[in-house]
Amino acid sequence: MGKNVCTGDHTGHLCVLASNEEFEEIKQITKNPEHICFNCGRVADCKENLCNPMPLK
Repeated sequence: MGKNVCTGDHTGHLCVLASNEEFEEIKQITKNPEHICFNCGRVADCKENLCNPMPLK
């Protein structure tokens, strides 16, 4: 994986949502994933929800 770098405001990132057990929110922002996080491997619809995003396409 890539260098562990968090870009932008960490609020709303999947890692924070998961640690706060906000699973309903996670379901909503991962329905049509277009980005993957180099840090944790999670996927999300928008890059703003990941610490170190890369497009899947």
